[in-house]
Amino acid sequence: MNELSALHGSDASKRRLRKRRAAETRLKMYGIGAIVIAGLALVTLMWSVVGNARYALSESYITLPLTLSAEELGVDPSDPQSIRRGDYENFVRDAFRDRFDYVSGRTPRRELGDLYSNAAGFDLRDMVVENPALIGQTVDVRMLASDVADLYIKGDYGTLQTPDLSSPLRFTATGEDTVLVEATQPVFADVFADVQNDLLALAERRWREAARQELGRIEFLRRADIAETTEERTAAIEEAARREAARDALQEEADDLRDRAMASDGFEELTEDNESLLFRLNGGWLKATMVGPDVAEATIIAPLDSRDLNNPDYEMLVQPVPESARKFSDDQIVWIEELRNQGAVEQVFNWRFFTASDSRDAERAGIWGAAVGSFWTMLVTFLLAFPIGTLAAIYLEEFAPRNRFTDFVEVNINNLAAVPSIVFGLLGLAVFLGFFGVPRSAPIAGGIVLALMTLPTIIIASRAAIRAVPPSIRDAALGLGASNLQTAFHHVLPLAMPGILTGTIIGMAQALGETAPLILIGMVAFIVDVPTSVTDPATVLPVQVFRWSDFPERAFEARTAAAICVLLAFLVLMNAFAVFLRKRFERRW
Repeated sequence: MNELSALHGSDASKRRLRKRRAAETRLKMYGIGAIVIAGLALVTLMWSVVGNARYALSESYITLPLTLSAEELGVDPSDPQSIRRGDYENFVRDAFRDRFDYVSGRTPRRELGDLYSNAAGFDLRDMVVENPALIGQTVDVRMLASDVADLYIKGDYGTLQTPDLSSPLRFTATGEDTVLVEATQPVFADVFADVQNDLLALAERRWREAARQELGRIEFLRRADIAETTEERTAAIEEAARREAARDALQEEADDLRDRAMASDGFEELTEDNESLLFRLNGGWLKATMVGPDVAEATIIAPLDSRDLNNPDYEMLVQPVPESARKFSDDQIVWIEELRNQGAVEQVFNWRFFTASDSRDAERAGIWGAAVGSFWTMLVTFLLAFPIGTLAAIYLEEFAPRNRFTDFVEVNINNLAAVPSIVFGLLGLAVFLGFFGVPRSAPIAGGIVLALMTLPTIIIASRAAIRAVPPSIRDAALGLGASNLQTAFHHVLPLAMPGILTGTIIGMAQALGETAPLILIGMVAFIVDVPTSVTDPATVLPVQVFRWSDFPERAFEARTAAAICVLLAFLVLMNAFAVFLRKRFERRW
């Protein structure tokens, strides 16, 4: 006994015990670390998705008072067909041009047309068709803003900043459309510093170009030394001289740019790569084109209400995002700000995103069509996969003999559960579409393919649920005279149904998120109409996400993220329903 106590109380035993406890502690820390990393990854993903999706939850409208003249609309108020065929698109275009009558030139007018949605004319037509009595009246017409205008209104292209002025500004007209802005303090120093940094960056590029020209000069001199003919030597020397002249010019330009960048009292041109400096002056707008630390030259881009510059009403504004980095020009910013100051711009909740179908215009695109397409596709998948999978599981567990054939079937079912989903898409494309002629891009085609993909999961889960029913249930039913068929369907199946439904819902949730097989059978097509049956052309939510993510318009990024959130919500609800069924009907034997 003393020897045993000495053995377990020895220093070696204590060291082994400490080592074992340290290993247990490390294992716990590894587990906690893995959970923390996974949680951080999930939070990062959701933060990114939800952060982008918030831009899709609101939409912007521009309201203008319009006189709906029958002559300008080109309609006959007494003829419904004439009202429907009116020239509403040009009417909206002319209304904006009348509102900003000082805008001239092809490019500025095109930019003016980019303030509102391409479908604003259709919305106006629907309003007039619904209420023809509006013709001849002046009404406030709400027009959906374009995607780029909507992004600016939401602040995605930066917001105008009002810096604190350390001294008052003095405005002097120097021409018909130019104004000199002066200050006694360097109030434009930040904008001027941005210009100087660009000059330094350009000087660096010129020095690098000069260095390349110098390398070229050295190389052509080397070629001249080893030239075998007089013509080759002369050509190489001439090229070396040309490279030397280009080097000297680039170095001279770089030195000039550096001197200008280092000057404290310079006066430089503002380009589209710099911050935009704007002034709201006497009801009009100026845009700075030249700037120094305490002086700027500006161009009038919106006419002033008063040309009296002795007692000006002004405000200096800075747009920190350069014009080259946004698809919204300074002129468009001025027009939107004018409308905003008049209360003609508003933001509302974007119900359209949840009630509209797909569209080429980001501001009009919605997910309702894809959601309905997913419903029809999942309905076909469920109606095919659930009964077939359940019956197959009952046969394999309750009636199938144990032989090589059933072993072969079981192995292949398990293998099919691991087959990539795109293989099922190839099968659907070749067999169902190519051989049986199932309608392309239709929910019935997608449902059949997803049913095949989901069958192995449902069969495996159903067999596990059936196997979990105690043998005593079967023995009791058979002992009371029930047949094997009655035992299976009257006793075993009802008790296994919660587990079967859980496996089915998990399989359906997996099918809901599939994209690759549906792309192969054509459900990636652009579908505007909401499908009304399983044979109508349709798309589904994951394919809609895939399509929007490939569009170049920036506004589709927000709609892609919002569609991802909707898809995740469906998946969470389906999995939560599976957990509820398991908790509600689960029996412990």
